[in-house]
Amino acid sequence: MEEEEEAIGYLDKVLEDEDDSEPGTPTSPGPPFLASEKGERDAGKGLEMRKLVLSGFLASEEIYINQLEALLLPMKPLKATATTSQPVLTLQQIETIFYKIQDIYEIHKEFYDSLSPKVQQWDSNITMGHLFQKLASQLGVYKAFVDNYKIALETAEKCSQSNYQFQKISEELKVKGPKDSKESHTSVTMEALLYKPIDRVTRSTLVLHDLLKHTPTDHPDYPLLQDALRISQNFLSSINEDIDPRRTAVTTPKGETRQLIKDGFLVELSEGSRKLRHVFLFTDVLLCAKLKKTAVGKHQQYDCKWYVPLADLVFPSPEESEHCPQVHVIPDHELEDMKMKISAIKSEVQKEKANKGQSRAIERLKKKMFENEFWLLLNSPAIPFRIHNRNGKSYLFLLSSDYERSEWREAIQKLQKKDIQAFVLSSVELQVLTGSCFKLRTVHNIPVTSNKDDDESPGLYGFLHVIVHSAKGFKQSANLYCTLEVDSFGYFVSKAKTRVFRDTTEPQWNEEFEIELEGSQSLRILCYEKCYDKTKLNKDNNEIVDKIMGKGQIQLDPQAVQTKNWHMDVIEMNGIKVEFSMKFTSRDMSLKRTPSKKQTGVFGVKISVVTKRERSKVPYIVRQCIEEVEKRGIEEVGIYRISGVATDIQALKAVFDANNKDILVMLSDMDINAIAGTLKLYFRELPEPLLTDRLYPAFMEGIALSDPAAKENCMMHLLRSLPDPNLITFLFLLEHLKRVAEKEPINKMSLHNLATVFGPTLLRPSEGESKGHLTLASDIWSHDVMAQVQVLLYYLQHPPISFTELKRNTLYFSTDV
Repeated sequence: MEEEEEAIGYLDKVLEDEDDSEPGTPTSPGPPFLASEKGERDAGKGLEMRKLVLSGFLASEEIYINQLEALLLPMKPLKATATTSQPVLTLQQIETIFYKIQDIYEIHKEFYDSLSPKVQQWDSNITMGHLFQKLASQLGVYKAFVDNYKIALETAEKCSQSNYQFQKISEELKVKGPKDSKESHTSVTMEALLYKPIDRVTRSTLVLHDLLKHTPTDHPDYPLLQDALRISQNFLSSINEDIDPRRTAVTTPKGETRQLIKDGFLVELSEGSRKLRHVFLFTDVLLCAKLKKTAVGKHQQYDCKWYVPLADLVFPSPEESEHCPQVHVIPDHELEDMKMKISAIKSEVQKEKANKGQSRAIERLKKKMFENEFWLLLNSPAIPFRIHNRNGKSYLFLLSSDYERSEWREAIQKLQKKDIQAFVLSSVELQVLTGSCFKLRTVHNIPVTSNKDDDESPGLYGFLHVIVHSAKGFKQSANLYCTLEVDSFGYFVSKAKTRVFRDTTEPQWNEEFEIELEGSQSLRILCYEKCYDKTKLNKDNNEIVDKIMGKGQIQLDPQAVQTKNWHMDVIEMNGIKVEFSMKFTSRDMSLKRTPSKKQTGVFGVKISVVTKRERSKVPYIVRQCIEEVEKRGIEEVGIYRISGVATDIQALKAVFDANNKDILVMLSDMDINAIAGTLKLYFRELPEPLLTDRLYPAFMEGIALSDPAAKENCMMHLLRSLPDPNLITFLFLLEHLKRVAEKEPINKMSLHNLATVFGPTLLRPSEGESKGHLTLASDIWSHDVMAQVQVLLYYLQHPPISFTELKRNTLYFSTDV
């Protein structure tokens, strides 16, 4: 049941929050609401968010009351017939099925009737903490309901099977639609309605989290809400396993929530052959799985190959590793040949696209490229990572980088320092844990470039020049060297190694390397102590016995390496600092917003100025680019993600700025990726983002709200707060992107891909503000890309939003959640 899974997800979130923070501590990513300003303005904004959270919760509370009413509606006639000669159900059965529903209804009706007028006639000094405190104090009724829930469902099911009349009633209960809703009634099953109270108690707890986040600590409501949250969380903990017995399998033997710490694809050497596995590290167990083969369209699942409780996991010493089987290494020239084949296929794909080749031919080439990349992924790793179960079996993974091996080892050892216990999972527990992997995983795709549709950036292609200067921070003299790695063909490979600097605490290498980048996004530097002791050298020639002193990684941000000059940087690793310089030979990829000096063109000019001048609702450039993309680019693979040629985009920019009469002719002849790039450039060069600087902090707050009703209320309110030209243009673009995503099977652009491409473009704040809170917050905002993507994704996944409907609605925005 979807709702059931959703509620269990809520429960996890609430209990995680309980573990990680004090009640009322903001746990959402991103800056606090208008973090850079203090005092009244800050408190005022917080109180405005309170109003949005409350009115959203009130809207969902109305729906909940209607659901309880629908459940109670058949109870009276059923009771009336129970004493006749032809009863549908006995009184005992009615009592069991509808146990405590009347009490729950009365509690929530009283709560709703008390809270509603306070929200309708809003006053910033409003207090309503006592209402939530009272609601929390009545949770004992829910405990009774939960204890009876399983038997209520079983009784309802038995009665449906034995009584046709009751079956008809329970299959279609009519739930009244909320006020202002077009739908007067919806049909819901009794089973679904009986689950609503369980869902509701988790929802109320999330709302308390959101309310506390936006209630000043000196507000009279704060201690009352804190108390209500404490009661609710304790209650949730007490009924945690009663809600769903399946949850017991996702808790550790000590009863704590089992969390996923790390996961990723690794190559396992099993029975002499290389197999791709998805490995999951939980708080107390390492689980090795593979994706089951399922029919097309079926939900994918994992199959557990083996698991080792961390309490039983040990890493074999180099001496023990000597007795392990030798790893067969593929010669370097074969790996290089395969890379050349892949590059050749990539070029063919690009040629086919440029010549508007058949999509079938392109798909055939891509399939071949995937097969070759998969071969490379399986056969290039050669660094052994051995795991031993103290009760028996050993397992061997092969990794392409010592960095990964060190990360996995450190993550496991960190967890082993905690008080963990050995255990054996029953087959049901193992099945549930493996089932949870699909939902919990953080790495979704096999790391090959064919799967990189979700990336906003295609990575850097060209040459990265790196000088490794020196290092400091070593406590004692050692023989030291560094290696450099970059990601290539979906995984990391070692590209360079400095000489060994003998017997020093301050090595001075000053060595320069030219590293070819093939879609790379990160540079790693690893610092080693060289081992010259022959007795410690491993017989297994692939094992690196040199000790890692430190490791660090930096993103190859196109902005950071765009200049032709050397850029100096320092990587800090475990107290060691490595100093290096780098420069990159590539075209300029600046993302800064630079307002236009002149008001005549369209690029860098305020959207309100352009629409007023054109007497249009949506700027001409936006309409024309979208029209052209929909005409001939909607099925283009990677539309909006694949970059257009820079000179073409600049040429289009010039004709739009000059309002040249040949615009339409030029558009019809231009490569479609250049047109898509021009549209993105227009939004990127607006003097302020389409969703405005003023509302940016509120969008960051809104997307972090936990309660769906509060989030809906807030996100719609924010749209209504936009200036009309911005809002109409945003809704116009939104519907276009949804149409692009409808062609995902062909163009490979999902809603998530499009949100990744456009989110930062539409929300990234202006830079260079000389005064005000924007400058203070800009450091924080630069790290908000994930939240920016989530904001756009929220609107893309939302049912169609009409400008007139949106403007007609009041703050009290009612919707089913």
